[in-house]
Amino acid sequence: MTFVELKKTIERNKRFILSTHVNPDADAIGSELAFYYLLTELNKEVRVINHNETPYNLRFLDFDSVIEKYDPVIHDSVIAEADTYVILDLSTPNRIVSMEKSLLNFTKTKICIDHHENPDPFFVNMVGGTSYSATGEIIYDFIKKSKIVELNYKIAYQLYAAIMTDTGSFRFDRTSAKIHILIAELLTLGVDPTEVYDKIYDQSNLAKIKLLGEALTTLKLTKSKKIAYMTIRNESLERLGAVEDDVDGFVNYCLSIKGILVGILFFELKDGFKMSMRSKGKIPVNKLANEFDGGGHRNAAGSRLFKVKMKDYIKPVLERAEFYLNQ
Repeated sequence: MTFVELKKTIERNKRFILSTHVNPDADAIGSELAFYYLLTELNKEVRVINHNETPYNLRFLDFDSVIEKYDPVIHDSVIAEADTYVILDLSTPNRIVSMEKSLLNFTKTKICIDHHENPDPFFVNMVGGTSYSATGEIIYDFIKKSKIVELNYKIAYQLYAAIMTDTGSFRFDRTSAKIHILIAELLTLGVDPTEVYDKIYDQSNLAKIKLLGEALTTLKLTKSKKIAYMTIRNESLERLGAVEDDVDGFVNYCLSIKGILVGILFFELKDGFKMSMRSKGKIPVNKLANEFDGGGHRNAAGSRLFKVKMKDYIKPVLERAEFYLNQ
């Protein structure tokens, strides 16, 4: 779907549902809210409904408390009455978990705005692509090229949070000259970069810091000395009073070790476990994640497996990581 087609679709429809992936990050939340403010500028009826509660460190982005946690009793009829269902920052329907059925059963216009690889063929109306650093960048380009609305402070604030985080604070591969130019425009609209960074990264609960300390004590290297990994047990969260969102970013500590090219975090859950994977250079951890029902980008990917034991997967995952390391 081109930007021209997206603009026409927005103009001819009235009621919109917006949603994003399980355990949303700042690109997911920021993109949803930027698109929400875009649509409300056009006097559209918009509901933002997610599978998860918004992580505590991202709730500040929801200026007007518009994000709702999905409840089928309340929301299924609301979704059915909408004209357009817009999914942001994901490329497979199962990533909205409890809301998947509502998406699959939706018979009107469905749109996916995303920058991840290997989108599910289910999404006929795809906007964006892998050339973008973040879903927030797609929305910025859409606004600028279609001239559908004027950028304002509320939209700019959301887009800054989305792009800043998904570029790793402007240090990942896709941090181009264009990114810095568009960020400069967002700053001219009043966005305070120090404030946004502080609220996302420097306002952690004490439980998160204690959990990080325990996670770091589990850090190990493989025989090649090029892969670092650590493990977190569900028991630790319960004992410390931490939540699943608290582990966000922990895997990056693996890559901070000299000589390490791949970092993996194994995180035990009550109903299975999940893995976060990071790499440097051209090592495709997204292909590694794909082998274990996951996905993502070349240098940042992950997977979530249900009704299995984490201990049974650590060795095979590391063996496959070594394989991609040597390709």
